[in-house]
Amino acid sequence: MAKSIYIGLMSGTSLDGVDAVMVSFNNNIPTILTSHSHPIPQELQHKLIEFTQPCWQGSIVQFGILHQQLGQLFANASKTLIKKSSIDPKNIHAIGSHGQTIWHQPEGEFPFSLQLGDPNLITEATNITTIADFRSRDIAAGGQGAPLVPAFHLNVLSHPKLNRVILNIGGIANISILPSQESDNPVLGFDTGPGNGLIDAWIRSNKNTNFDKNGEWAKSGSIQTKLLNALLADPYFSMPIPKSTGKEFFNLNWLEKILKSELKNHKAEDIQATLTELTARTIADSIKNLDRISCDELYVCGGGIHNQFLLERLQYHLPNIPIKSTQILGVHPDWMEAIAFAWLAKQTMEEKAGNLPSATGAKGLRILGAIYHA
Repeated sequence: MAKSIYIGLMSGTSLDGVDAVMVSFNNNIPTILTSHSHPIPQELQHKLIEFTQPCWQGSIVQFGILHQQLGQLFANASKTLIKKSSIDPKNIHAIGSHGQTIWHQPEGEFPFSLQLGDPNLITEATNITTIADFRSRDIAAGGQGAPLVPAFHLNVLSHPKLNRVILNIGGIANISILPSQESDNPVLGFDTGPGNGLIDAWIRSNKNTNFDKNGEWAKSGSIQTKLLNALLADPYFSMPIPKSTGKEFFNLNWLEKILKSELKNHKAEDIQATLTELTARTIADSIKNLDRISCDELYVCGGGIHNQFLLERLQYHLPNIPIKSTQILGVHPDWMEAIAFAWLAKQTMEEKAGNLPSATGAKGLRILGAIYHA
């Protein structure tokens, strides 16, 4: 297969910036040529937090403006990335833009997953074909529309003899279960629950900072067992797979309802410690409860890899499983999802499926994404 170059754009539930990567694919193996983390202006970040709250009651005008603001943000991220590289834009096949998820509701009579960031603006700004709206086709086929990265993980990170789990800790945590290539077990993937989302939201509301560096604030507190059990009692954690979720569900409103039901005042740092434990426990429980597949190796990517206390708690709950960075496999943990959406764009342009029905629950393989031609 000839060498090809794609750009991947990812703005996840952590709202910590737009990850942009330029990737060369040689025989389907990705190599990062250039990477760029594009900041989200604070005013826009605050607006995004408001939009993803269940109580948001804004106007369609605000909605439309946000769609354009995010489109311009992704366009600027793309242009900055291209400028940093030595690659002629004419040699870039396409841009895969995930968009910013505003609401993810894959269940019910009218399931949908909504990502904002007008791809027309990206195409106009770069004159490069852009693919967006990757989740809708999988949902139309009866799937969850998430997670989509297991298909990429299968192609790039599976092992001939070992069962691997790839863990992404973003705002929401998700896992890809990759059976050994000798096995006939299906590849699985699902959202385990909160990743950094609640941890970040709690420290933001209490200390006016965006994240808990190395989990130091959480480490200063004490895990509250009764509160933890109340959090773990949420039905999502015992739901069968396939399943997916988002910050429209796991947010501070969700937390505060449980805190009120406890009728007890907790120290803020104790709540932070408990939220960190919630993330570690729900990830660990999901891995320990895998049906028919034992986990030989666990590789971590996403922003959560920088939270040392979270990783310590995860290792505590999984004492017999080596926990390593995906860097060891040749994929930088900070750029994994952006690379995945470059790969998904490549799949779309080559008219190949981008979903895995065994992970999303879709009725079959589907070509994903809407194409906005240059």
